[in-house]
Amino acid sequence: MMKSLLKITALLVIVLSVVSCQNKSRPNYQFMPNMYEPVGYETYSESSAFPNGVEALVPAEGSIPRGYTPFDIPNTTDGFNLAKSSLRSPLDSTQVDYDKAKPLFDIYCAICHGTKGDGQGNLVKREKILGVPSYDDAGRAITEGSIYHTIYYGKNAMGSYANQLSETERWQVVAYVLKLKADLEK
Repeated sequence: MMKSLLKITALLVIVLSVVSCQNKSRPNYQFMPNMYEPVGYETYSESSAFPNGVEALVPAEGSIPRGYTPFDIPNTTDGFNLAKSSLRSPLDSTQVDYDKAKPLFDIYCAICHGTKGDGQGNLVKREKILGVPSYDDAGRAITEGSIYHTIYYGKNAMGSYANQLSETERWQVVAYVLKLKADLEK
């Protein structure tokens, strides 16, 4: 008991001596000085990287933004036919989520194609757009690749949705369109 009391007293004396010797008028050691002291950066106009005083440079030729996958099939009739015959979804059946795809379809597609894919969206019913065929139209024979190509580039009166939908979202919508097509064909 006496030894433990002596050890506690010695430890208390050491801690108090360290704490009492601290000089409060100046800061202690800085563990991360970059967080306390600002680092000055030159503005674009003062930098030698921009000799003509431009604000930024054009990205290097052939560079690809992060998170972007290039789509190498061209926006031509031959490109559409190539996509229709050979392009397949990278999503397997466990990655397809109809609960996520339905709202995307409703936002971007249903206004013309209808919520059932029957070509009877609000714009068609109001006769603002004509000639939107049903997904089960045998003459169209849509495939994963043709749907993706059409979403990416647009077709006829339909514009491109490549900027509104990410690659994964586009494939989700493709899967949902194929589901609607199967439902119409029943």
